[in-house]
Amino acid sequence: MSDAPKRPPVTLTSNKNKNNAGETNRIAAHSHIRGLDGDACGLTGQMAAREALSLWADLIKKQRVAGRALMLVGPPGSGKTALALALAKQLGPSVPFCALAAPRVYSQEVSATAVLAEHFRQAMGLRIRETKEVYEGEVTELTVQETQDALQAYGRTISHVVLTLKTTKGTKTLQLDPTMYDALQKEKVVVGDVIYIEANSGAVKRVGRSDSFATEFDLEAEEYVALPKGEVHKKRQVVQDVTLHDLDVANAHPSAGPRDVSTLLSSLQKPKKTEITDKLRQEINKVVQKYIADGVAEFVPGVLFLDEVHMLDLEAFTFLHRSLESPLAPILVLATNRGMTQIRNADGLISPHGIPADFLDRLLIVPTRPYEAAELQQILSTRAQTEQLKMQPEALDLLTQIGVHTSLRFAVQLLTPAMQLAKVRGLDEIDAAAVQSVDSLFWDGKTSAQFLQKQQ
Repeated sequence: MSDAPKRPPVTLTSNKNKNNAGETNRIAAHSHIRGLDGDACGLTGQMAAREALSLWADLIKKQRVAGRALMLVGPPGSGKTALALALAKQLGPSVPFCALAAPRVYSQEVSATAVLAEHFRQAMGLRIRETKEVYEGEVTELTVQETQDALQAYGRTISHVVLTLKTTKGTKTLQLDPTMYDALQKEKVVVGDVIYIEANSGAVKRVGRSDSFATEFDLEAEEYVALPKGEVHKKRQVVQDVTLHDLDVANAHPSAGPRDVSTLLSSLQKPKKTEITDKLRQEINKVVQKYIADGVAEFVPGVLFLDEVHMLDLEAFTFLHRSLESPLAPILVLATNRGMTQIRNADGLISPHGIPADFLDRLLIVPTRPYEAAELQQILSTRAQTEQLKMQPEALDLLTQIGVHTSLRFAVQLLTPAMQLAKVRGLDEIDAAAVQSVDSLFWDGKTSAQFLQKQQ
């Protein structure tokens, strides 16, 4: 392979971009991204696209754009996936976010529409508010009463549990069923803990240690909480966030008659390995819409990010078109790097981005542009800090020039091998020689394509 084409030699330039990104412990492709706005969000460049997505995020939080679709369009390596993940960070954990690559839609076991339907439901949240009767307070007495076991001559068994709870307004002694002892043991409840017990389900939750047991130490292993106010026995509003897919899985069994929200939630503890049918989804939708109308639940439209959308076929686009018109629909964010291309399974029909014209008309398109040299340098510096790699300024300049002639992804992938070669030579940081060595060992996609064309 000595005939391989060589890229133009790179020249070193001065390092003008300072390294200002924070370090993170978890190393992933986009682990440095924390949002869309500000200098500390982890993103570099693409200011117009970031402003458009930031505006979209505000509308999503206000629930003004449910059932809408947005598409990121740009060349490979221009940050489309990074922008989508930044949108997820901007929305926060309370808004469901589901990512799916279009090639994963197709398999021999499940139809493409079934896969899309499942991910659509994962991106639709439901915030359910329930008023429950609870017993809450600090444990002042926890006594286990035993009795003679009728099945064993010398055995003992638990007859009941005596539990005394204290609040600011008084105390109350409860006599609990023997089965409650296992729940108390599981939560490791002892005297001095603040707990609450649901009256209907018997669920026990340890909130923390009472602050009356706090010591003078600055660093303590326990989490101390204040003594609960009000009566021991009270009504409390509990908010639970679930997705429609969670309800589908939990209730995937034949059922008849009306179902209430308590039944739906209780089924979450008993998932069944049963096929999820359209009839079941429609039944759950009816219950969900009823309780939304009654004010018991609130629909939270999430975001479904569908990457490489040009890989979908005509049937999948038809499903997406119909699903977006449903009363319960998420926000759809698409991404593609294709121009004029054929639509799959459409008899050679060519369309912009490989998307049918009627579905393309529903989309708001956000363009991304290739990164400039200064932006490439900042991204490489951020990635080096994220992976906890030290790099000399000359090495950063050289790697930036390699990224300009090849691609950002190729330059990023050279970071770890370059650090390994530097360690072999006894260095604790990447130098220009290490970058040149790994650049000579590996090819990028453009170089490989040029070599194949020359071999033909």
